[in-house]
Amino acid sequence: MKAHDGMYIGGEWRPASGQDTIAVVNPADEQVIGHVPAGTAEDVDAAVRAARAAFPGWAATPPAERAARIGALRDVLAARKDEIAETVTAELGSPLLMSQTVHAGVPVLVAGSYAELAATYSFEEKLGNSTVLLEPVGVVGAITPWNYPLHQIVAKVAPALAAGCTVVLKPAEDTPLTAQLFAEAVQEAGLPAGVFNLVTGIGAVAGQALAEHEDVDLVSFTGSTAVGKQIGATAGAAVKRVALELGGKSANVILPGADLAKAVNVGVANVMSNSGQTCSAWTRMLVDSERYEEAVSLAATAVAKYVPGERVGPVVNARQQARVRGYIEKGIEEGARLVAGGPEAPKDQGYYVSPTVFADVTPGMTIAQEEIFGPVLSILRYEDVDDALRIANDTVYGLAGAVWGADDDEAVAFARRMDTGQVDINGGRFNPLAPFGGYKQSGVGRELGPHGLSEYLQTKSLQF
Repeated sequence: MKAHDGMYIGGEWRPASGQDTIAVVNPADEQVIGHVPAGTAEDVDAAVRAARAAFPGWAATPPAERAARIGALRDVLAARKDEIAETVTAELGSPLLMSQTVHAGVPVLVAGSYAELAATYSFEEKLGNSTVLLEPVGVVGAITPWNYPLHQIVAKVAPALAAGCTVVLKPAEDTPLTAQLFAEAVQEAGLPAGVFNLVTGIGAVAGQALAEHEDVDLVSFTGSTAVGKQIGATAGAAVKRVALELGGKSANVILPGADLAKAVNVGVANVMSNSGQTCSAWTRMLVDSERYEEAVSLAATAVAKYVPGERVGPVVNARQQARVRGYIEKGIEEGARLVAGGPEAPKDQGYYVSPTVFADVTPGMTIAQEEIFGPVLSILRYEDVDDALRIANDTVYGLAGAVWGADDDEAVAFARRMDTGQVDINGGRFNPLAPFGGYKQSGVGRELGPHGLSEYLQTKSLQF
């Protein structure tokens, strides 16, 4: 795969300050496919200084012009979608069809939504004798994960640019090639120098330097709750704004009277998608006692279709493979019933994990409480609707979820009582304008749509 040996700073590719590099490994065959520079605090400082220098001009650029630039970026991403999909498949291991439709397709949709929002959003309003102005926060430090390498970049960079902010991006070290492709797209789209900057590197060095930098006004981070807490503490000490999209343990609640077969099949597909490496995955399926065993049987049948290396790819690296297999072993140890899969590696090469389904999972078990981030589904039993609600809300997380009912009204009534940031009703479709983010330890702030744009704005009032 093509890899740049420098950083994208100030509108050009510059040599890294150090000599260390990061090997990029294809998780499907464990082969090294490229190397990128391991950025240092010096690289981060150069990128932040470039973003700070570009900020006044970009903030003063009329929203319609910012919208046009984002629209041009969307067009470049659309034109290069095949290259993007192949790159994601190579460094993440995602099956090519998913890389084409989700990893390459959704970011184009999201970028387009922000091109439209930037042109139509009201950046000021009248309140009595006051004019309220919504102004860009400043320089944004964006730290993105590996599981959706382009979507997570676009979901941060596009609204920041629409708001008039400038950005320094530190992508995950497992998937930096996709980030470099994005930087190429920014350059091809003609965004002004310094408006977007890229520093590759490891989180403990480049990520920490970005979060701590005194000239970064807002840190937008997606990743684990543990790291999010550290970033929140660092930002708090500097009275710096944060947007944190963290872990999840989302419940898929199937109410009595719902279409059980559809709910189970969609639920299994949701968990297996992206090899289970989705923070909002519905990893806990809740079914009433009367239909519980039928649901377990349906899930076992459904998961058999997800053949490793075909419909489901590997997890991202050896550490993640060991971690997920450890959780499967823990589920067995704590008494859950293994319905499908197991801890054994399904292939001799690649970081594959067997698609796994557990039954007889109780709310206190480790696999019902902790985020596994792999193709593992836990099926829990409930006695009545109030019991289902108690179980659904009984985690430290609150990122997403689903409710299936005999009709939408019943499902909505239940969803209103769930402590979570986003709920799909009877298989609701993805909406790029709907706010995404969590309650409790799933995060602070929202991404996507106008709510995502507002994260990058601050408020000023003028009294007359």
